[in-house]
Amino acid sequence: MNLERDVTVETAGHEGGLFVLAVLSLFAGALSGLLGAVFRLSLDQADRLRNALISWAHGEPLIGFLLVVVTCAVASGVAAWLVRRFSPQAEGSGIPNVESVARGELPAAPYRLVPVKFFGGLLAIGSGLALGREGPSVQMGASTAHLVGKLFRRNDDDRKILLAAGAGAGLATAFNAPIAGSAFVLEELVRRFDTRITIATLGASAGAIAVARVLLGDAPDFDVESSPYLGFGTVPLHLALGVVAGFLGVIYNRTILATLETTERFHGWPAELRAALVGAAVGITAWFAPGWVGGGDAITQRALVGAETVTLLPSIFLFRFGLGAVSYAARTPGGLFAPLLVLGAQSGLFFGILCNQWFPEVSADPRALAVAGMAAFFTGVVRAPLTGIVLVIEMTASFTLLLPMLSACFAAMVVPTLLANAPIYDSLRERTLKRNRMNGS
Repeated sequence: MNLERDVTVETAGHEGGLFVLAVLSLFAGALSGLLGAVFRLSLDQADRLRNALISWAHGEPLIGFLLVVVTCAVASGVAAWLVRRFSPQAEGSGIPNVESVARGELPAAPYRLVPVKFFGGLLAIGSGLALGREGPSVQMGASTAHLVGKLFRRNDDDRKILLAAGAGAGLATAFNAPIAGSAFVLEELVRRFDTRITIATLGASAGAIAVARVLLGDAPDFDVESSPYLGFGTVPLHLALGVVAGFLGVIYNRTILATLETTERFHGWPAELRAALVGAAVGITAWFAPGWVGGGDAITQRALVGAETVTLLPSIFLFRFGLGAVSYAARTPGGLFAPLLVLGAQSGLFFGILCNQWFPEVSADPRALAVAGMAAFFTGVVRAPLTGIVLVIEMTASFTLLLPMLSACFAAMVVPTLLANAPIYDSLRERTLKRNRMNGS
């Protein structure tokens, strides 16, 4: 009888703890959603200011050119200074750091990371670097949720659960994609389905999106024309797209890591100077082609509606391919997801156009392939196909393209796996841990 009573008390205590965790996940998600929504609105304003500056500067050719270049250089340099001076953990995407903390490999970052990530990301992405808004949103959401757990005196395990759930809430807010935010936590961050983690993750994403949509609206990020359901006969075409995306993903991963290795050879140069040089190069590009810089949502939208020409697509793709790696190597706050979606949409569109030119009997729809290309390229780089598929569906409302995305992501997953190419966040996390060991921390 005593044993039964002890078991009953323990179970009741566990259920009570789960209820508190669920309520806190909603609260933490709401805070993360508010923070992420304000960050996203601030980035939109920064993009408008940058474009307005460039438009005005063209009226004063010499002075205007110098002003644009110097502004972009200073903004990038200040972003790097904020990271170096106040929170080194805010460097780059932040997702590898969140993964390490969630797995107990690193201690949680100081909470001053949140303002550093917010303003550093605003300066870096606003200056035109090819970085994604999701990196800052994910890390700010994770830190905010971890702080909630600490304030309410949760144990270490629950704080790590809230941290992971907050990261998913940040991703949900960044792309208006709550299911993808939950899938990201379970597939990439913790890589397991656990009852407590799942409940907290769903609660945080629900809380975040409920708040964020009050400020951002509920429309998908991209306006894509509805496509018909595609039959089994199109599977070979989408498998071929996935193979191409898989190889491109391997090349992109290696390019990012090689660029980071190269910049480390200039360790004698201040981080602010290296970031300012990247910002100056972006400023020069922005003067001549303002639509080619920044997070890239406008480029992705053009690809999804088939507005790019076959002659221009390779140039934009190669430029953004290199700019994404160089921008990440500047080590300012900013993520990888949004630049990946740009490259995926462009590669899918280009693939579709070539198919129609070389094999007209296939009757490929380049716009549908652009959507599938987003998910496939994401999978080739991150190796998280479920997150990629759900993310693209939520961002484009292209539910009818599930079969093409499944086929393309399957192939995009097989190719890098056979080539023994590690997922990008695994490689970046290993670099972070190695650097911490070398620094004795």
